[in-house]
Amino acid sequence: MGRGAETALHAFVEGRRTALFRSAYLLCGNRDEAEDLVQTALVKVVLGARRHGRLDNLEAYARKTLINTFIAGRRRFWRREQAYGEVPDVPGELADNDTGLVVRAALARLTPKQRAVLVLRYWEDLGVAATAELLGMRESTVKSHAARGLAAMRAAVREEEEHV
Repeated sequence: MGRGAETALHAFVEGRRTALFRSAYLLCGNRDEAEDLVQTALVKVVLGARRHGRLDNLEAYARKTLINTFIAGRRRFWRREQAYGEVPDVPGELADNDTGLVVRAALARLTPKQRAVLVLRYWEDLGVAATAELLGMRESTVKSHAARGLAAMRAAVREEEEHV
């Protein structure tokens, strides 16, 4: 890989880190985990670019790597467990009724693939075909994940509003 390609790769990483972090945060719902996810994805992007000499669409490759890394991380058993100092007697409630908190809490309840579809479709503003291609699924599957995910989020938001 030449010096110009390395410079372009460095500029891409610096220029897209924040946008990738925003998407990662919506996927994870946790700042530290989102930072780790972006870092891991960018390392894979840089290594892939160096290995292949070039990547035609670095943006798409980075987005796909971020999503695939997120979904793969959710498959691991140890990621499903959460450590708590004390086990709560009742489910925790949001301290703030801010809409953003409610939406992020609702996103966190979705399956990783539903979350990935919603982030790509409505945050990244990708079409059904582009989302399907990026996730390696049929367009009908993207539509059903989006419909079910939105329905679950609407129900969670309604439920939160009833508790207010």
